[in-house]
Amino acid sequence: MRHAVKGRKFNRPTEQRLAMFNALAASLIEHEQITTTLPKAKDLRPYIERLITLGKKGDLQSRRRAKAILRTDEKTTKLFELAKRFAGRKGGYTRVLKYGFRYGDAAPMAIIEFVDRDPAAKGKKDRAAAAERAKKEAEEMAAMQSA
Repeated sequence: MRHAVKGRKFNRPTEQRLAMFNALAASLIEHEQITTTLPKAKDLRPYIERLITLGKKGDLQSRRRAKAILRTDEKTTKLFELAKRFAGRKGGYTRVLKYGFRYGDAAPMAIIEFVDRDPAAKGKKDRAAAAERAKKEAEEMAAMQSA
């Protein structure tokens, strides 16, 4: 029996499940909002809240523990910047919003985001790449029309 056993297994071995949560946490820190299935979002919440708590501590050991999970210096740095935003909060750094059902298999979807997220953070790289492509295409069109 599984009395008082917390968390779901997601039909994955432990290593794969931990890797999945590491990747989801890194994506959430990078974009400040992600869309995933509802059970994954609900299980990601305490995971990411522990990371924010590490960021609020701010010492070297916390930085090393966070880097072991997030894998890159950029995401670790961003985590510690996010933690400064939540300095006055004692918890509840994320919210989970139900988002409907996935088309392919009708899985319940959810959006997980930070409570005071930066709306410009989501897709910042994508917008920059799209603007660069549009500029390049406009230059090509101008060159074709002048020729």
